[in-house]
Amino acid sequence: MSLRQLARAAGVSNPYLSQVERGLRKPSAEILQQIAKGLRISAEALYVKAGILEEKPASAVTDAVLADPGLSERQKQVLLDIYQSFRREHDSSPEEE
Repeated sequence: MSLRQLARAAGVSNPYLSQVERGLRKPSAEILQQIAKGLRISAEALYVKAGILEEKPASAVTDAVLADPGLSERQKQVLLDIYQSFRREHDSSPEEE
């Protein structure tokens, strides 16, 4: 995707996005969210790629949820929160025989 296409998809001006790319500007969380939406990735994935967040070990379920274009960012986050709570519950319970 070209810078121009991303700027259009994210609703950000081309010159501003160019300045972000060159490190001349530090985008706000809102702008990063728009860029993530334009790239069709989660904001969390963008933050990891930008070095803002540490990468968490992914799973096939997490990857599938994040890659689903039919879900909103909010829906993805809710699904992942539920999934992670189930995993924590399972990991803390004694093994079933």
